[in-house]
Amino acid sequence: MDKHEFFTELDQVEEQMGRMHTELGQLKKKLVELLEENTRLTIENAQLRKLLRHETTQEEPENTAAGKSVVGEGYDNLARLYHEGFHICNVYYGHLRTEGDCLFCLSFLNK
Repeated sequence: MDKHEFFTELDQVEEQMGRMHTELGQLKKKLVELLEENTRLTIENAQLRKLLRHETTQEEPENTAAGKSVVGEGYDNLARLYHEGFHICNVYYGHLRTEGDCLFCLSFLNK
């Protein structure tokens, strides 16, 4: 093997390592995304299980006034969603609240 062939082969190995490094970086980014999604879904699942246990232990109040519309039902539903851990503001509507209270949601509830 002469010097030219040796350097050519060394360049090829370097290019292959560069491609593998790029692929490894892409795989790492994908793994981080999947782990974040898994964590978010685990938290959401735990909150839903907690809510389900809470609702099964309480009896639903009966609406004795049949035919009478309930004023503020939409507001009550939004407040319930917020207390279950979901955003109700127009910025993050429906997303899981993971960092405590949201000022946008609270300002919307206080209107």
